[in-house]
Amino acid sequence: MLGIGTLAKKVFGTPNDRKIKATRPLIAQINALEPEFEKLSDQGLIDKTEELRKRALEGESLDNILPDAFANVREAAKRALGLRAFDTQLMGGVFLHQGNISEMKTGEGKTLVATFPAYLNALTGKGVHVVTVNEYLAKRDSEWMGKVFAALGMTTGVIWSGQPDDQKQAAYGSDVTYATNNELGFDYLRDNMKPSLDQVFQKYHNFAIVDEVDSILIDEARTPLIISGPAEDRSDLYTTIDQLIPELNDDHYEIDEKTRGVTFTEEGNEALEQILRQRGLLDAEASLYDPESTTIVHHVNQALRAHKLFAKDKEYIVRDGEVILIDEFTGRMMPGRRLSEGLHQALEAKEGVSIQPENTTLASVTFQNYFRLYDTLSGMTGTAMTEAEEFMEIYGLGVVEVPTNKPIARKDEDDQVYRTAGEKYQAMINDAKAAHEKGQPVLLGTTSIEKSELLSQMLQKEGIEHNVLNARHHEQEAQIVGDAGRLGAVTIATNMAGRGTDIQLGGNVEIKVMTALEANPDADPVELRAAEEAKHATEKEKVLSVGGLCVLASERHESRRIDNQLRGRSGRQGDPGLTRFYLSLEDDLMRIFGSERLDKMLSTLGMKEGEAIVHPWVNKSLERAQAKVEGRNFDMRKNVLKFDDVMNDQRKVIFNQRREIMAADNLADVVSDMRDEVVDDLLDVHMPPKTYADQWDMDGLHEAVKEKLGLDVPVQDWAAEEGVDDEQIRERLIEASDAKMAEKVDSFGDEGMRNIEKQVLLQTIDAKWREHLLTLEHLRSVVGFRGYAQRDPLNEYKNEGFQLFENMLDSLREDVTKQISHVRPITEEEQRQMLMEMAARQAAMQQPVAAPVELVEEPLEGFDENDPTTWGNPSRNDKCPCGSGKKFKHCHGRHS
Repeated sequence: MLGIGTLAKKVFGTPNDRKIKATRPLIAQINALEPEFEKLSDQGLIDKTEELRKRALEGESLDNILPDAFANVREAAKRALGLRAFDTQLMGGVFLHQGNISEMKTGEGKTLVATFPAYLNALTGKGVHVVTVNEYLAKRDSEWMGKVFAALGMTTGVIWSGQPDDQKQAAYGSDVTYATNNELGFDYLRDNMKPSLDQVFQKYHNFAIVDEVDSILIDEARTPLIISGPAEDRSDLYTTIDQLIPELNDDHYEIDEKTRGVTFTEEGNEALEQILRQRGLLDAEASLYDPESTTIVHHVNQALRAHKLFAKDKEYIVRDGEVILIDEFTGRMMPGRRLSEGLHQALEAKEGVSIQPENTTLASVTFQNYFRLYDTLSGMTGTAMTEAEEFMEIYGLGVVEVPTNKPIARKDEDDQVYRTAGEKYQAMINDAKAAHEKGQPVLLGTTSIEKSELLSQMLQKEGIEHNVLNARHHEQEAQIVGDAGRLGAVTIATNMAGRGTDIQLGGNVEIKVMTALEANPDADPVELRAAEEAKHATEKEKVLSVGGLCVLASERHESRRIDNQLRGRSGRQGDPGLTRFYLSLEDDLMRIFGSERLDKMLSTLGMKEGEAIVHPWVNKSLERAQAKVEGRNFDMRKNVLKFDDVMNDQRKVIFNQRREIMAADNLADVVSDMRDEVVDDLLDVHMPPKTYADQWDMDGLHEAVKEKLGLDVPVQDWAAEEGVDDEQIRERLIEASDAKMAEKVDSFGDEGMRNIEKQVLLQTIDAKWREHLLTLEHLRSVVGFRGYAQRDPLNEYKNEGFQLFENMLDSLREDVTKQISHVRPITEEEQRQMLMEMAARQAAMQQPVAAPVELVEEPLEGFDENDPTTWGNPSRNDKCPCGSGKKFKHCHGRHS
């Protein structure tokens, strides 16, 4: 008997079905316009853009313009790329324009889908950002889809790290800009450290389309983006602490694999105190619980985490004397990304490589808060439904499952569960060998480099030729993925999320044509393409006849989404295919979350070695375990966001103030108001309200006025006058400070003074904000302990954070007033002295020298000593980008 919910779905359709149905009249309208747009000349398509842009700027809604705009893009894509968008692609584009996530299976052409809403929203003149997971894809998509936009008379830009400022400025000024999520976030932070508005890159946050939206807005959203500067060097302390860890035994600490945490036991604390005292790191009378021991305890905890929770070749690799993190979801290296709070330094100490100094935060933002700046946010991916709740709660994004262009013919088999990992791997190799022998392409999916290399060794023993795709070989990524669908190909891949290149049966035609052209540059490109396409068609037929791509996965990931991404590599555009997961009771997920009943059941069945249990119940049980992990990860991200929201409100206030200051021509009134408030604060301290004159501290006020306002006025005499009250003293102080400011304006000139005020305000805001971020970081690390006193850490953080922000604004007023009050033009004597010193320096530089000197060159354009992301990507033996003429490893790269 059907349940009420199932019955309702049968009668009314699911909410998703209803959304799809609602777009069908719109798609029919776009299709009806096709003959009309086919008649337009190439110039006619560009003229149509101008007409649509005029309508948008005159206030017509984009929803009204949508049918014409989409019909125009479809025609331009047909002419520029030879691709005619399917109805399902138009549908995906409509949902993106409406601010949703379009879930579209692999191979459904998401890259082309993005051009439709991007074009429509760029008509407003406020730009559109298309966000990708790596720079290769940003460059590839901007070149590829740039042909479509060019045919429509629109400009396309691409952003990459280390890009010269003038090129970056032009790219942001384009109608459509392709960029990675990291670079967009960092540019936003850099913009809010700039001294003037004309240097700001991101003028608008109008409309963003995030490709691989689950990877960017969920997987990467755990880690905030931070621009930092170096702090004091403590490398000796890391090395010393690292040497203590091997002296600990298993009874000294407990590892919680579910939360990826490690803590010392009571016995461990005692042993640690003893070891630290022996090494002279802890005084004989001191305890680990003393406030003075906080730094040592922090370092020991990080060293313990580095040793017990981070495995080499899984969470990180060591390359060229550097610890490089690996993205657990994509298996890619993340050069330049470092763990915070000294954990990266602890890993460097563990691996015996040179320890880079810790950093102090100059600016930071989470991806959640950055992407919520956009007026409209949308996204595309093959797998978002499992995270629909998080997308709606955090970003207000709905998820719509767009139907495939052709029905899915892939066969997803039930999981096979073995007793041991060894049996599981052997079964995978046997099945891969059987598929390979009949010519079926095989993709072996793993979750770590270590497991990829184990399977690679097993395939080598069997004499099976294969490719390995992981963080170590990511340079050949597109080539390896492009070849993975060829007849008899065997490919091992670590986490196939967000690769951006389709696995096409028979291989990727574009890559084949490019390779053939490189091998034979004199050949006629048209003839060569025709020959390659004919060969490809024959090979594709053979691959189809043996069953399409076979995907064999070595274990279930914590997230169902990653498993679905791997599955989705097979069966694109209605192709046949097969997917199967192999599990063992030794897998992390099974061990930590798997049901104990399963183990008992396997024991009761008395399974022989190499036998597997295959049943839909096993799949259900594992899905429940994965849902639990996903729920917990969501809670963790939500908690991080709640704390960051406190800082985000303050960040918006500061960043908006900065922009207003940069945009203003005259800040005299702002500075004057600040000065008046400083006078009020000084009177409140030295002449408190409701006190008598003999209780006033006039000597203290005299000194404070001298220091803060640069005024030497007889406040003691004023107070001694008959009938003078605090209000009259206030008026006299304000009058004296205004008069002094008028003198400064005469000395510097009106424009000069306005410039000084602007620069002092910006520099002081930046310095105060940096100090404030550091204070908030420290508050965040200790506020958790308030929970033991039955106080909510988040409320404590909110209240204290607000108080700290108020204090920061007070001291900002004081500092600005003090600096402007003490600024003065230099005298002729001082100017003469400066010129003499400069002349002496120049003469010294022109003296002949006996010893050879290294030539000093121009620094790399955009080079910023405190921001390694502006250094380009020099190898250790290249010249340093700072222009010193030294090798990078002997200059700015000496700690890398």
